[in-house]
Amino acid sequence: MKPLENITVIDLTRILSGPYCTMILADFGARVIKIEVPGQGDESRLLAPHINKESGYFMSVNRGKQSVTLDLRTSEGQELLKELVRKADILVENYRPGTMDKWGLGYEELKKINPRLIYTSVSGFGHSGPYMKLPAYDIVIQGMSGIMSITGQPGGQPTRVGTSIGDIVPGLFTTAGIMMALYSRTFTGEGQRLDIAMFDSLVAILENALIRYQADGAAPQPIGNRHPVITPFDSFSTKDGYVIVAAGNPKLFEKLCAILNLPEVLSDPRFSDPHARHVNVDALKQILEKAFSSYTQAQALELLSSMGIPSAPINTIDQVMNDPQVAARQMIVDVEHPIAGILKLAGIPIKMSLTPGEVHAPAPLLGQHTEEVLSGFLGLTKQQIDGLRERKVI
Repeated sequence: MKPLENITVIDLTRILSGPYCTMILADFGARVIKIEVPGQGDESRLLAPHINKESGYFMSVNRGKQSVTLDLRTSEGQELLKELVRKADILVENYRPGTMDKWGLGYEELKKINPRLIYTSVSGFGHSGPYMKLPAYDIVIQGMSGIMSITGQPGGQPTRVGTSIGDIVPGLFTTAGIMMALYSRTFTGEGQRLDIAMFDSLVAILENALIRYQADGAAPQPIGNRHPVITPFDSFSTKDGYVIVAAGNPKLFEKLCAILNLPEVLSDPRFSDPHARHVNVDALKQILEKAFSSYTQAQALELLSSMGIPSAPINTIDQVMNDPQVAARQMIVDVEHPIAGILKLAGIPIKMSLTPGEVHAPAPLLGQHTEEVLSGFLGLTKQQIDGLRERKVI
């Protein structure tokens, strides 16, 4: 049995943040009914790369769901959604604030139909505050949250993090919030409203940047790959590539100096303790870079590993996909799509001993499950479904 079996999710989300959350719920057994616009679907179905005319972007975050087409701008579509809500546990939507209320599908209306409903809204800036109605995408949120201002090389341009953390992080917070609401419901018997903002989510992970600003009054700046308070904790050049070294405590630093044959560094007052090393980080970087330049990447990694110093190469994506640890942990899984064929998708990082998740089905074709859900879940007849299709409600 999976932990979310018998849980039904109505998924009104598009693009990434909401779909990422509902994908996780599907992986762990929830029935996720994805509502899509008839003839168009989730906007991400248009995004590249395409494999046999199916969007790889869409397929990567919508596995295991059922696709039902439904035009929520019509009164019939709104009534059908309400019928789905009667039998659902969770609703997740990421429309701009005010849209669901305009359609008569806001939380206050739907909780009258189903008081146990966990109604979850994901948006750029949340459902309160002066930015509430502003549109948002990942790069907008990365910029406004401050993440870009501390990412990149010293003196360089502010840099977007290479994965869409402006969407992924709120997707993870949304999943956590839903789990807490489900747990609360077991005691209260009542659902509740969740309001998750992309902006809030990235502010929440600014970590020590907030404290560093309060400590010295200076806004943190990009510092490349090094850590803002631990030294040496950085990437270093070798003859043929980079190695990452995280010698985060005095014992590890002693071992590092020993394997690089740098006894004079240990006796140098500039590097005598963690604070001194951090103050003189640039001078230490030059010394370590010169030492590592004598080795190939493989040689340096072997030396570092032999002394138990945390280290790693900087892998490219193809190397990650073929990494033996990734394979051992099933973090790349094969999923067969009826049109695109075999896809290699990211696996499930949450490993559970009794109720593990499973990538059990590919992303659905547009409207693939409309008849199945309307007939089997809502009990509509074929004649009723045909009529809805003729009226372009589905």
